[in-house]
Amino acid sequence: MILRLIAVLALLWGGGFALFLATMPAPVSGPRTDAIVVLTGSSGRITRGLALLQDHAAKRMLISGVAPAVKPGELAHEYKVSPKLFACCIDLGHEAVDTRSNADETADWVREHGYRSVRLVTSDWHLARARLELVNALDGDATVIGDGVPSSPRYAVLIAEYNKLILRRVALLVGAAT
Repeated sequence: MILRLIAVLALLWGGGFALFLATMPAPVSGPRTDAIVVLTGSSGRITRGLALLQDHAAKRMLISGVAPAVKPGELAHEYKVSPKLFACCIDLGHEAVDTRSNADETADWVREHGYRSVRLVTSDWHLARARLELVNALDGDATVIGDGVPSSPRYAVLIAEYNKLILRRVALLVGAAT
Protein backbone atom coordinates (compact mmCIF):
# COMPACT_ATOMS: atom_id res chain seq x y z
CA MET A 1 0.00 0.00 0.00
CA ILE A 2 2.79 2.44 0.92
CA LEU A 3 4.68 1.56 -2.26
CA ARG A 4 1.58 2.32 -4.35
CA LEU A 5 1.16 5.67 -2.63
CA ILE A 6 4.82 6.51 -3.24
CA ALA A 7 4.46 5.43 -6.89
CA VAL A 8 1.35 7.59 -7.35
CA LEU A 9 3.04 10.59 -5.74
CA ALA A 10 6.13 10.08 -7.92
CA LEU A 11 3.95 9.92 -11.04
CA LEU A 12 2.07 13.07 -10.02
CA TRP A 13 5.32 14.89 -9.30
CA GLY A 14 6.82 13.76 -12.62
CA GLY A 15 3.73 14.75 -14.58
CA GLY A 16 3.62 18.12 -12.85
CA PHE A 17 7.31 18.68 -13.52
CA ALA A 18 6.81 17.86 -17.21
CA LEU A 19 3.93 20.36 -17.32
CA PHE A 20 6.09 22.95 -15.53
CA LEU A 21 8.81 22.52 -18.19
CA ALA A 22 6.34 22.55 -21.09
CA THR A 23 4.63 25.74 -19.95
CA MET A 24 7.60 27.93 -19.06
CA PRO A 25 6.55 31.38 -20.22
CA ALA A 26 8.16 33.33 -23.02
CA PRO A 27 8.45 37.09 -23.48
CA VAL A 28 5.08 38.74 -24.05
CA SER A 29 4.59 41.30 -26.82
CA GLY A 30 1.51 42.91 -25.30
CA PRO A 31 -0.59 44.30 -23.71
CA ARG A 32 0.60 47.63 -22.34
CA THR A 33 0.62 47.80 -18.52
CA ASP A 34 0.86 50.62 -16.00
CA ALA A 35 4.20 49.37 -14.73
CA ILE A 36 7.04 46.94 -15.32
CA VAL A 37 8.73 45.12 -12.46
CA VAL A 38 12.07 43.41 -12.98
CA LEU A 39 13.39 40.99 -10.39
CA THR A 40 17.17 40.99 -10.20
CA GLY A 41 18.97 37.74 -10.70
CA SER A 42 20.08 35.98 -13.84
CA SER A 43 21.12 37.78 -17.00
CA GLY A 44 18.71 39.30 -19.45
CA ARG A 45 16.10 40.46 -16.96
CA ILE A 46 17.08 44.13 -16.67
CA THR A 47 17.85 44.31 -20.39
CA ARG A 48 14.35 43.00 -21.15
CA GLY A 49 12.75 45.47 -18.75
CA LEU A 50 14.66 48.41 -20.23
CA ALA A 51 13.68 47.39 -23.77
CA LEU A 52 10.02 47.22 -22.75
CA LEU A 53 10.18 50.61 -21.06
CA GLN A 54 11.88 52.18 -24.09
CA ASP A 55 9.15 50.65 -26.29
CA HIS A 56 6.54 52.39 -24.09
CA ALA A 57 5.07 49.11 -22.80
CA ALA A 58 4.53 50.90 -19.46
CA LYS A 59 4.93 54.29 -17.75
CA ARG A 60 7.41 53.31 -15.07
CA MET A 61 9.64 50.44 -13.95
CA LEU A 62 10.80 49.04 -10.63
CA ILE A 63 13.96 46.97 -10.41
CA SER A 64 13.45 44.94 -7.24
CA GLY A 65 16.26 43.42 -5.22
CA VAL A 66 19.04 45.83 -6.17
CA ALA A 67 22.04 45.84 -3.86
CA PRO A 68 21.89 48.89 -1.54
CA ALA A 69 25.19 50.31 -2.81
CA VAL A 70 24.05 50.39 -6.47
CA LYS A 71 23.08 53.83 -7.79
CA PRO A 72 20.89 54.61 -10.83
CA GLY A 73 23.79 56.20 -12.73
CA GLU A 74 25.82 53.01 -12.41
CA LEU A 75 23.03 50.95 -13.91
CA ALA A 76 22.48 53.49 -16.68
CA HIS A 77 26.17 53.26 -17.56
CA GLU A 78 26.26 49.46 -17.33
CA TYR A 79 23.17 49.01 -19.56
CA LYS A 80 24.10 51.88 -21.90
CA VAL A 81 20.90 53.89 -21.45
CA SER A 82 20.40 57.54 -20.67
CA PRO A 83 20.58 58.52 -17.00
CA LYS A 84 17.49 60.62 -17.81
CA LEU A 85 15.52 57.39 -18.31
CA PHE A 86 16.44 56.31 -14.79
CA ALA A 87 15.66 59.76 -13.39
CA CYS A 88 12.21 59.93 -14.91
CA CYS A 89 10.97 56.40 -15.09
CA ILE A 90 12.90 53.83 -13.06
CA ASP A 91 12.89 53.13 -9.34
CA LEU A 92 15.38 50.89 -7.59
CA GLY A 93 14.13 48.63 -4.82
CA HIS A 94 16.83 47.91 -2.26
CA GLU A 95 14.82 45.93 0.31
CA ALA A 96 14.22 42.54 -1.32
CA VAL A 97 16.55 39.60 -0.78
CA ASP A 98 14.40 36.73 -2.11
CA THR A 99 11.28 36.06 -4.16
CA ARG A 100 8.83 36.65 -1.30
CA SER A 101 10.43 39.95 -0.33
CA ASN A 102 10.50 40.92 -4.04
CA ALA A 103 6.73 40.43 -4.02
CA ASP A 104 6.28 42.48 -0.85
CA GLU A 105 8.52 45.29 -2.11
CA THR A 106 6.70 45.30 -5.44
CA ALA A 107 3.22 45.26 -3.90
CA ASP A 108 4.10 48.28 -1.74
CA TRP A 109 5.44 50.13 -4.81
CA VAL A 110 2.38 49.25 -6.93
CA ARG A 111 -0.01 50.46 -4.23
CA GLU A 112 2.03 53.63 -3.60
CA HIS A 113 1.72 54.56 -7.29
CA GLY A 114 -1.88 53.37 -7.69
CA TYR A 115 -1.06 51.02 -10.55
CA ARG A 116 -3.71 48.54 -11.69
CA SER A 117 -1.58 46.38 -14.03
CA VAL A 118 1.99 45.13 -13.81
CA ARG A 119 4.27 43.25 -16.19
CA LEU A 120 6.51 40.98 -14.14
CA VAL A 121 9.87 40.31 -15.82
CA THR A 122 12.01 37.45 -14.56
CA SER A 123 13.60 34.26 -15.87
CA ASP A 124 11.25 31.80 -17.55
CA TRP A 125 11.93 29.12 -14.94
CA HIS A 126 11.32 31.56 -12.04
CA LEU A 127 8.17 33.24 -13.32
CA ALA A 128 5.54 30.80 -12.02
CA ARG A 129 6.62 31.15 -8.39
CA ALA A 130 7.41 34.87 -8.65
CA ARG A 131 3.96 35.53 -10.13
CA LEU A 132 2.32 33.39 -7.43
CA GLU A 133 4.09 35.42 -4.74
CA LEU A 134 3.23 38.78 -6.33
CA VAL A 135 -0.43 37.94 -6.92
CA ASN A 136 -0.65 36.83 -3.28
CA ALA A 137 1.08 40.00 -2.02
CA LEU A 138 -1.14 42.27 -4.13
CA ASP A 139 -4.30 40.49 -2.95
CA GLY A 140 -6.31 41.57 -6.01
CA ASP A 141 -5.08 45.18 -6.10
CA ALA A 142 -3.55 44.79 -9.58
CA THR A 143 -3.38 42.43 -12.54
CA VAL A 144 -0.03 40.68 -13.04
CA ILE A 145 1.17 39.68 -16.51
CA GLY A 146 4.18 37.39 -16.61
CA ASP A 147 7.00 38.05 -19.06
CA GLY A 148 9.56 35.25 -19.05
CA VAL A 149 13.14 35.89 -20.09
CA PRO A 150 14.45 32.81 -21.95
CA SER A 151 17.26 31.01 -20.15
CA SER A 152 19.11 27.69 -20.06
CA PRO A 153 19.14 26.60 -16.43
CA ARG A 154 20.59 23.31 -15.20
CA TYR A 155 18.09 20.58 -14.35
CA ALA A 156 19.02 20.89 -10.67
CA VAL A 157 17.82 24.52 -10.75
CA LEU A 158 14.59 23.51 -12.48
CA ILE A 159 13.90 20.71 -10.00
CA ALA A 160 14.61 22.98 -7.03
CA GLU A 161 12.37 25.72 -8.43
CA TYR A 162 9.54 23.28 -9.13
CA ASN A 163 9.77 21.93 -5.57
CA LYS A 164 9.71 25.48 -4.16
CA LEU A 165 6.64 26.24 -6.29
CA ILE A 166 4.81 23.16 -4.99
CA LEU A 167 5.69 23.91 -1.36
CA ARG A 168 4.62 27.55 -1.67
CA ARG A 169 1.30 26.63 -3.30
CA VAL A 170 0.60 24.14 -0.54
CA ALA A 171 1.55 26.69 2.14
CA LEU A 172 -0.81 29.26 0.62
CA LEU A 173 -3.62 26.71 0.25
CA VAL A 174 -3.48 25.60 3.87
CA GLY A 175 -3.02 29.12 5.16
CA ALA A 176 0.42 28.43 6.61
CA ALA A 177 1.88 31.48 4.90
CA THR A 178 0.85 35.10 4.63
